[in-house]
Amino acid sequence: MSTSPRSLDDVRAGIDAIDAELVDLLARRQELVRAAAGFKKDEQAVRAPDRVERVVAAAKAKAAVAGLAPEVAEAVWRAMIDAFIALELGERRRQSSLD
Repeated sequence: MSTSPRSLDDVRAGIDAIDAELVDLLARRQELVRAAAGFKKDEQAVRAPDRVERVVAAAKAKAAVAGLAPEVAEAVWRAMIDAFIALELGERRRQSSLD
C-alpha cells in the first residue's frame, strides 16, 4: 500500500489485493510445475529433496533482505512446495494411467 492503512478495513483490503496477486503468481508457478513433470523420469526426480532445500534457502535469504521473517518464508515455501509436489505426483500418476 502506498499510504498507511487508516482502519482495519484498509488493512483487509490491502491483504485481499495481495492475495489476488499471489493467486495469479501461484497459477503461473503451477503451469511451470506441470511442464517440469514432463522432464522428470520418476518420483524421486519430482521430490528432488536437494532442490527443495536450495529453493527454501534462497527464499529465506531473499526474505531477510525484503523484511520478511525467514521462518515465515520457510514455512510458506515448504507448504507451497509440498502442495506442488503432490500435484505433480498426481499428474504423473494420471498420465501413466492413460498410457
